[in-house]
Amino acid sequence: MTEKKLKICAVTTTRADYGIMRPLLLKLHRADWVDLKMAVTGTHLLKAFGFTIKEIEKDNLCIDRKISIMNKANDDAYQTAKIMAKTVTEFTEYFIETKPNAVILLGDRFETFQVAAACTICRIPIIHIAGGETTQGAVDEAFRHSISKMSYLHLASTEEYRKRIIQLGEDPKRVFNTGALGVENVLKVKCLDQDGLEKELGFVLDKPYGVVTFHPVTLEADSALLQLHELLKVLHNHQEMKFIITKANADQSGAKINEQLDRFVKYFSAIKYSQMVIGNSSSGIVEVPSFHKPTINIGDRQKGRIQASSIINCAPLEREIEKAMKKALAFHEEVINPYGDGKTSNRMLKIIKKTFYGKEIDLKKVFYDLEK
Repeated sequence: MTEKKLKICAVTTTRADYGIMRPLLLKLHRADWVDLKMAVTGTHLLKAFGFTIKEIEKDNLCIDRKISIMNKANDDAYQTAKIMAKTVTEFTEYFIETKPNAVILLGDRFETFQVAAACTICRIPIIHIAGGETTQGAVDEAFRHSISKMSYLHLASTEEYRKRIIQLGEDPKRVFNTGALGVENVLKVKCLDQDGLEKELGFVLDKPYGVVTFHPVTLEADSALLQLHELLKVLHNHQEMKFIITKANADQSGAKINEQLDRFVKYFSAIKYSQMVIGNSSSGIVEVPSFHKPTINIGDRQKGRIQASSIINCAPLEREIEKAMKKALAFHEEVINPYGDGKTSNRMLKIIKKTFYGKEIDLKKVFYDLEK
C-alpha cells in the first residue's frame, strides 16, 4: 500500500520570497509524494507591484487560493496593523477549510508572522526557512524569532543561525543547516548577456555602473527619506558611473522611497556586470557575494547578519557612503559566500520528506535547554 501524498501549502507574500523559494517549490511540485498547493497573498496581488502572481502562474504551480490582505502598500503603523489583522483571520479560515499537513513559510515579514499565528491556531506544523538570522534595524527581527517559536521544522541558512534557533529552545533534531536558497538561485540562474540586459532595462550601460536597492529601516522613526537623500547625493556626485535603482519593498515608508526613486531617475543580470551593489537589502549580504562583487551595506537594517569579506559597512551619511564607494571600486578578490554551496533545495527536500512523509506529527514541543 502506497503512502498518501503529503499535502503541503506554501505561502508567498511577495515576489522576493517567491523568487527565493522557487527552486524548492519546483522540486516539491515534481515530487510524487507531495501535493503542493500555493496560497498567494500580499503584494503579488497588487498592480502597483507588478501583479507578480503572473510569475507563479508561468511556473505552472497550483495556486490554491488568492488571499487579498491589502489594497496598497502599507505606509504607516495603522495600515500595517489592519493588514496583520486581516491576514490572521483570512488564513485561519483558509487553513480550517483546506487542512494542509504542513505549511512552508520563509523569513520574517509581518504578514508571514500572522500566517504563522494562523497555523498555530489551526494546529498545523510550520516548515520555517531562514530562521535564526538577525537584522537589528528592522521589526523583522522580532517577527522572525516569533515565527521560529511557532515552527516545527527549521531550515537555517548557516551553522550559526542553526545554533541560534536551538538557543531559542528548539529541539536540535528538528533544526538543520541547509544553506540559503538565494545562493542556489545565483549559481543556477541563466543571466542575460549585457545587450539583452540593456534591452530589458531600456538603459544603455555605456559606463561602469552600480545596482542600488534601499529599503526603509523600520525600527527608526522617520529616517527613511533622510538616509535616502544622503545616498542620492553621493550617486549624483559620481557622474562617471551609472546606477540601476530598484524599488523598495512594501514596508512602512516604502511607498515614499519609491516616489523619490521614480523622480531620481533583471536584478541578477544587472549585478553580474556591475561594479558594486549599494543599499541595505538582504540580497546584498546573502546572494551578491556569489558574484564576487562588493556590497556597500548602508546603515543598520542588516546589522547582525553573517557577512562575507566583500561586504563594506557604512553609516547612512554622505561622507561615509563616499568612503565606502572608494573601497568598493578598489575591491578585486575571490569571495567565499558563508550562505552555502547552491545545493540547498535538494537538502531541504530530503529533510521535509524524512520529517513528514508517512509520519504522525506531535506538535507538543518541549523547550530545549542549553547545557550550563
